[in-house]
Amino acid sequence: FHPLDIEDVLSRNQRPKIDEYPEYLFLVLHIPVFNHHAGRLGAGELDLFVGPDYVVTLPNQLLPPVEYLFERCRSDESLRQKIFSRGSGYLMYRLVDDSFDYCFPMLRKVGNKLDALEDEIFEGRSEDVVRDISNAKQEIINFRKVIRPQRPVLRDLEKVKTRYLASELDLDIYFDDIVDAHERIWDMLENYKEVIVALEETNESMLSHRVNDSLRVLTAISVIVLPLTLIASIFGMNIGLPGGGDPEVDGLLSFAVVIGVMLLILVGMAAFFRSRRWL
Repeated sequence: FHPLDIEDVLSRNQRPKIDEYPEYLFLVLHIPVFNHHAGRLGAGELDLFVGPDYVVTLPNQLLPPVEYLFERCRSDESLRQKIFSRGSGYLMYRLVDDSFDYCFPMLRKVGNKLDALEDEIFEGRSEDVVRDISNAKQEIINFRKVIRPQRPVLRDLEKVKTRYLASELDLDIYFDDIVDAHERIWDMLENYKEVIVALEETNESMLSHRVNDSLRVLTAISVIVLPLTLIASIFGMNIGLPGGGDPEVDGLLSFAVVIGVMLLILVGMAAFFRSRRWL
């Protein structure tokens, strides 16, 4: 193998690419993998050396689609014979195809999360879903970072695939399916991106509407209490009675009158605000 390819394998930090040499192909793919320890979506790297009669796989971590394919081949002799007897090109196709097919269950889970977030928003739990919306948005962004750079790799793979499919030209359409699968994945991610932005805006609108409702009620209460406070302040001034009558009797009558006026104002303003739907 070419020394540069060996360095790429050892570095384990390569962008998706395909290098063509006279004797073999060197292919680097990234597969979305959920990291349970970090609690977030990351990228698993799969390095492939594809020759006329061999395929060497070098993943940088446990990749479920690759492990699952080889486990099925180990346990099912007929499947192993079917895959390995059709040449290295077909095995390369199965590895790439299964890696992209592995994305669809993960995307369905993302879609289910978005549906659940929408239900929570309209059930009145806007404050609780702020963090969930942020996590879902980050997951979609990470997914897009993994999928997007592989577009040129698949286009180049379309050009060089015939080197190992010369005797089985009917497999050409299978590689076209890989490109279609990649486009479907990208379309779903684009759709989810629009959905999460819409959910974020809707959640912010719900929170703003709730704050506005609270401020409206508080403002209405302040306006209702303001004239009552004014009346209480005026009649609370320490002044003598102009008629010079009995202070106790006149004081009780004045107090009763003031309280009555305040209650009338309170009921009247509350009824007015209620009729205008401000309360």
